[in-house]
Amino acid sequence: MQNFTLDVLGLEISFKADADPARLEQARQMLDKRFEILKQHGRHLSKEKLLTFLALALADDLLVMTEKLDTAEERIQDIVTKIETGMHL
Repeated sequence: MQNFTLDVLGLEISFKADADPARLEQARQMLDKRFEILKQHGRHLSKEKLLTFLALALADDLLVMTEKLDTAEERIQDIVTKIETGMHL
């Protein structure tokens, strides 16, 4: 495991993880970018509320992508089944 120290939204965090440093940096940049967008539209909101909105938006993105992945996997399985049974697509 590697040691990491990142500045995420003005908060320095240190942790150990088996993670790709470049991927962690991409994640950090994504959070910074999305937080700044939210901050511009919600200037009167507290940082805690903005972070809550950010967490909800990321959770929603995950749910949408999971649904898309599930749909794609079902379609692939249907195609594989048709191929295996000799049916025409």
